[in-house]
Amino acid sequence: MKGKRGFPLMVNLFIVGLIALNSMAIILHSVPEIREHPQLSALFVDFEIFSVVVFTIEYLLRVWACVESEKYRHPFWGRVRFIFSAWALVDLLAILPFYLTLFTTDFGLIRILRILRVVRLYRLTKYSHALGMIKKAINYTKEELILSYTFLLFAMLIVSSIIYYLEHPAQPEAFPSIPASIWWGVVTMTTLGYGDVYPVTVLGKIFGGFVAILGVALFSLPTGILASGFIEQINENKREKRSSKSIKCPHCGEDIRV
Repeated sequence: MKGKRGFPLMVNLFIVGLIALNSMAIILHSVPEIREHPQLSALFVDFEIFSVVVFTIEYLLRVWACVESEKYRHPFWGRVRFIFSAWALVDLLAILPFYLTLFTTDFGLIRILRILRVVRLYRLTKYSHALGMIKKAINYTKEELILSYTFLLFAMLIVSSIIYYLEHPAQPEAFPSIPASIWWGVVTMTTLGYGDVYPVTVLGKIFGGFVAILGVALFSLPTGILASGFIEQINENKREKRSSKSIKCPHCGEDIRV
């Protein structure tokens, strides 16, 4: 049994390590001194080709073996359904930019496509228990998060409209329209306060202070929702572990630790 479990574990560790190295390579390749060095640049290209080959083989094997799952049982439509599933699309986006750059000489498009390589980072959630729990917490609270962020969006539009009417007469170049005033609303409600656009009238300053305080309270709402979802997932995992370690006695009905 150890041998059967050990091989998949080694494969998963290899894929995780390769994804981590790819992420590091993408970061280092953005450094001009490294990118313009001939030997290092060639090393990055060779590593990219090796990684894409490995990820492509893994992707094709997943597509081929997906019919073993009851969800994708059909030999054709099951595979089509798997290809358009969320995880399969992430795997595809991790390798697709490399193949697309082989058929174009547009360097601007190539740079845009290469940015998509950072999608490989998201693949770590399949192999990391902690990242998987965060994903479950987001899915568990997605309705509440959507509602809270919708409320934040409406609040941002309202305060941007109000500050436009308060400040436009005094500084029309800083608040020329309501859409332009949304930048002030975003910066103020998130309490970043860049200082590039700010109110100068008395009413504008009073309202700006109120919006800054309001922003602290409003933006803590989705944080609390996500935190409660994360705690719920932790408790659920603990319950599953406890239930997996005990069985019911067929005679007395009591839990028996195993």
